[in-house]
Amino acid sequence: MIAMSAQLTADVLLRPVTPEDAMGLSRAYRRNRAHLRPWEPHRGDAFYTPEGQSERLRNQLAEQRAGRLMPWVLVRNEDHGDGDAQHGGGDVVGTVTLTGITLGPFRSANIGYWIDADQVGRGLACAAVTEVCAVADAALGLHRIEAGTLLDNTASQRVLAKCGFEAFGTAPNYLHIDGAWRDHRLFQKILHDRHP
Repeated sequence: MIAMSAQLTADVLLRPVTPEDAMGLSRAYRRNRAHLRPWEPHRGDAFYTPEGQSERLRNQLAEQRAGRLMPWVLVRNEDHGDGDAQHGGGDVVGTVTLTGITLGPFRSANIGYWIDADQVGRGLACAAVTEVCAVADAALGLHRIEAGTLLDNTASQRVLAKCGFEAFGTAPNYLHIDGAWRDHRLFQKILHDRHP
């Protein structure tokens, strides 16, 4: 496993997920259900439970071991009795995930992220995306990172622009989000021009 943690602000740590994050993720997703609804697929009620998050984490960690996915959480440096922020558990205030990691001549991945509604505007998304791109380059040797946003998700488009991503097209009916197939604006960031 590639261990990568970074203190994004005085009170928020970015670190790889652990199985102990199920309770914190469950609380975060329940707290942000309405905030995330316009930007995510429909989720069944089980998704928002600690058991649903435990299952999701087992699947993510299996994909990580296979080299196809890298998941991180943003956690507050406060103890809520369910673990500490550094080693698992804690108050989750966002996630960042690299998916579809492909090596060989492509050396690419997709990035997705969200930030707790109460934490928006603090620069956490930009800081987290920047850190994950640095890991993708230095530790994974990826050449590029791709991201997609709904056409009207201007906040996420600003995050990507600040992090050096460039728009390169539009994908019609790209993902099933909030109950419908939705068009997405596609972005990419070229990390380096080294040979694979």
